[in-house]
Amino acid sequence: MPTALADGLGGGVECGHFICEVEADDPGQAGSGAHDNTGNKPEGSGTSSSPWTCTYKLMSPQPPTGSLDWEGHKPGDGAVYTQTCHYLDSPDSVVRRQWLANPPPQAATVDPAVLAQRAVDSMKLAGPDIASPRPTGKYLVGMPMWMWVNQSPTTYGPNTASASAGGVSVTATAKVSKIVWQTGDGTAVTCTGPGTPYTAAAGKSDSPTCGHTYTRTSTGQPEGRYQITATSTWTINWQVTSGGGAQAGQLTETRQSQVSAPLTELQVLN
Repeated sequence: MPTALADGLGGGVECGHFICEVEADDPGQAGSGAHDNTGNKPEGSGTSSSPWTCTYKLMSPQPPTGSLDWEGHKPGDGAVYTQTCHYLDSPDSVVRRQWLANPPPQAATVDPAVLAQRAVDSMKLAGPDIASPRPTGKYLVGMPMWMWVNQSPTTYGPNTASASAGGVSVTATAKVSKIVWQTGDGTAVTCTGPGTPYTAAAGKSDSPTCGHTYTRTSTGQPEGRYQITATSTWTINWQVTSGGGAQAGQLTETRQSQVSAPLTELQVLN
């Protein structure tokens, strides 16, 4: 079986623009090193990390004496491997023969949960897209306030992304499972859905899914408005889709958005 070396997961691989090389205490022991297609060693091909993932397979039989693959060494002095490198999740690969003084180190086991987190990070999840209450709205003490959010892949879900490394691929799907509204008057309202948009036909009735009724005006609050914070909890289910067996798990992340709204009393005219 080839030896897999995954960048960022302890694989010990350094790569340039196109190809990779194994780290060595003595740089001279790693052969000619990484080069781009001009024959020049690319910038940054020292000891910095790289988004490449490489595998090494011992050539059998080994190249004959005098082959350029030995890079000036004699057969038996180290060995020649077939090196295959992938950039990030690209299906394309770069293959070459690589002489190594010592067998490449075994790669650290790829943790699917780490790949799941990488997939989640690529989703760019955001806080709730608050549709109501509106900053420009006018709200009355004692009148039900309906609270709801707009839905999109980044603000509510579902949102799906994948990540791969070391021959393991993971797919994660994220969706908001609840939103907790801190209404600014000391109340917290937990809603398990996006809320129900208000219509005039509802009149003075309470929201059937997500709402709050204020009992005090916002006089005395900063700028005379209640500061409202909506915190969404994202539940992320992930599973290995290839290379890592039947593994699955769940992650949780939270995001916040804020809005402010004035609460006044109904003025009765005589």
